[in-house]
Amino acid sequence: QLGGCGILGVGVWLSVTQGNFATLSSSLPSLSAANLLIAVGTIIMVIGCLGCVGAVKESRPLLLSFFILLLLIFFLEILSITLFFVYQDQIDHYAQRDLKRGLQLFGTEGNVGLTNAWMIVQTDFRCCGVTNHTDWFEVYNASRVPDSCCLEYSDNCGLENPGTWWTAPCYERVKDWLQENLVALWIFALCTALTQILGLVFSMTMFCHAVKVETFYA
Repeated sequence: QLGGCGILGVGVWLSVTQGNFATLSSSLPSLSAANLLIAVGTIIMVIGCLGCVGAVKESRPLLLSFFILLLLIFFLEILSITLFFVYQDQIDHYAQRDLKRGLQLFGTEGNVGLTNAWMIVQTDFRCCGVTNHTDWFEVYNASRVPDSCCLEYSDNCGLENPGTWWTAPCYERVKDWLQENLVALWIFALCTALTQILGLVFSMTMFCHAVKVETFYA
């Protein structure tokens, strides 16, 4: 429950302080880091409250609800990971196509979040475009890129010689970064799974204990 509060707090903080930073996706404009953290934090808090209240009051319905919800989330996580590895090529293709569609919204009215997101990604990862810096040529209908693609940032540097631009594809750069941090991601996933399994075991143990107590006093 405390973890849920922390995640929710970080999500709210990001939403308030980094409101202009949104998703890179054109088809899922509300899928930002802040919104994801708020949603995950809220779900964890609600489920955690069920477990805490159920444990304190030894309420069978609450303990059973906690167990079922936690088990459902656990299976959904396993299913999501399995589907990701099975359909990884298709997911890559869809993600790249969606990101390229999002480039068309760069710099347009009402898409400040997407614009800022691309500027930050290209600057931090030292990359340009989704699969190639030429992805931007279709957006501008000219041989130019955003200024965030420049090796040394300056106004209108995206109009200068291509030799002054980053040419590495952002999609591959981000994938490489995830690969480099794969061990940390797996450790986090295993710790999360272990916490969920312990929650399932303890909730079912308390549920069985509550059943025995009620049966004894009946």
